[in-house]
Amino acid sequence: MNKNLKIVIFILLFIIVFLLGMLLGMQIQGKWDKAETNKSASGSAEAQIDEETGENSDNQNDASTNDSATNDTSDDSVNETAATNHVSVDRDVDYGAMDVPEPTTDDWLFTDGNKIVDADGNEVWLTGINWFGYNTGTNTFDGLWASDLNQSIQEIANHGFNVIRVPFSAELILQWASGEYPDANFNQATNDYLVGMDSLQIFEYVIGQCRANGLKLIIDIHCAETNASGHMVNLWYTDRISTDDYLYALSWMADRYKNDDTIIAYDLKNEPHGKPNEGNGAAIWNDSKSENNWKYTAERAANAVLSKNPNVLVLVEGTEIYPIDIKKNGDYASTNEDDYYFNWWGGNLRGVADYPVDLGKYQNKLVYSPHDYGPTVYEQPWFQGSYTYDSLMKDCWHDNWFYIHEDNIAPLLIGEWGGFMTEPNIIWMTYMRELIQKNRLNHTFWCFNANSGDTGGMVLDDFTTWDEEKYAFVKEVLWNNGEKFIGLDHAIPLGINGISLGEYYK
Repeated sequence: MNKNLKIVIFILLFIIVFLLGMLLGMQIQGKWDKAETNKSASGSAEAQIDEETGENSDNQNDASTNDSATNDTSDDSVNETAATNHVSVDRDVDYGAMDVPEPTTDDWLFTDGNKIVDADGNEVWLTGINWFGYNTGTNTFDGLWASDLNQSIQEIANHGFNVIRVPFSAELILQWASGEYPDANFNQATNDYLVGMDSLQIFEYVIGQCRANGLKLIIDIHCAETNASGHMVNLWYTDRISTDDYLYALSWMADRYKNDDTIIAYDLKNEPHGKPNEGNGAAIWNDSKSENNWKYTAERAANAVLSKNPNVLVLVEGTEIYPIDIKKNGDYASTNEDDYYFNWWGGNLRGVADYPVDLGKYQNKLVYSPHDYGPTVYEQPWFQGSYTYDSLMKDCWHDNWFYIHEDNIAPLLIGEWGGFMTEPNIIWMTYMRELIQKNRLNHTFWCFNANSGDTGGMVLDDFTTWDEEKYAFVKEVLWNNGEKFIGLDHAIPLGINGISLGEYYK
């Protein structure tokens, strides 16, 4: 065959494979766009977005306020660090696979009051980002229908995020544990080095590439069943996935990766929620052993993790409702919404004041992890009319979770916050960033994904081009020393624009 003809045929075949991959990606992306829309608004209604109209389907109930708001627990050094964030981001990079170093066990983290520290007692600041897909049915990160996995991991590190929160379904982990390895959905033209790998092998490839780039991971049980709408389910169990199944999934993961400090934490369950009229179908927080008692289950889940790997942190989120009078309504018998405080799903940690999570000898591994969003996700009562930093502190943040930081009970990690850079959302975004800056709150921004319907992502629809306006905004609360981003690995620097923890504290 003529040499030139061979070249033409090869080029045509490459183009066909690429276009088929893009078409598959767009179909998958369209599915997730709808399913991820309207993350976790709460109150008297779930504020679900109608897929046909795109409008909220229910009304919102009043939430609580607090008279003892505070807005100044700041540390001057923290403010200086935030104010001098002029780290330049080098983008002239050759995105090939990095050489993967052997796993280590010297980067484990601990808590000390409201701070997270390393084994030497040095304070660290977790400033990360979410990237979903292992919960949706993609069985790897979403976006690989268009983007290069190596490039995405390296760019996350190069842009200064030092940890990735990875949402999982318990169901996928249970499949892995039973020897079943569902295929991952990705574009083989842009990720040819993944061809032949199953979903577990790809995840372990991800772990290695994160380690090579100085990135750490948080495993988040986002839902029981694999489903892009799985986060809408109230609890950690369903008619197909039991509480014991859920606990085993956590235990299996913790045991498998117990000798690799790339995975530094487990978020035990994303956004437990439910309303008073849902009875046993709603997540509660009290001193009972009810199956729907999240506080009790969180202690069991933490033990499932820490009994296998006592070195990782465990993140405990809140619920949606909490009784106004816990003495009279501690069993959540009332179905009257006026008898409860409401907050974002996973954002109500009022119960910690009455019934703190008890991990016994592992107490220094506990981090509380609320979620908080702005009015474009749902127009909560505290967004009605004009609002300020002080009013948000008074009406939402303080009594729901900020008191945990203020009273030095435990560290906080804001597991999800983010949204569109437009009014009125940008007002809330600015106040939330201020709260994080002033108090050095750990956080993982929602999210890297372009296909988060009600927040948008850090990248645009091609999953490769960064939203520079949004990145510049979030960059102000990424850990840095004014010149370099700071990673959480003691030896390996964070990407090409960062330094290691050992270098920072030398």
